[in-house]
Amino acid sequence: MDWNLISLITSSKIRFKVLTRLNKSKFTPTELSKELEIHISAISRTLSELTEKELINCLTDKRTKFKYYGISEKGKEILKKINEETKVNSD
Repeated sequence: MDWNLISLITSSKIRFKVLTRLNKSKFTPTELSKELEIHISAISRTLSELTEKELINCLTDKRTKFKYYGISEKGKEILKKINEETKVNSD
């Protein structure tokens, strides 16, 4: 397990919220911004960080507008591990 990635996600509420939301559905940056009530610039920066770490994928790479993002298998694994650790620590 990559503890550096777990630390990266848990150290930022925005990264955690974005990854959690993308685990449920695919979204554009604008949709995420409205749904999470977070400024679009913070969402865009977070999406870039998560894409770089291969935790999410841009599903519409060739488009310049209306890019959709979804969680990757790696992202699902990291989120699952975070949720397991949170559950263990709360017991």
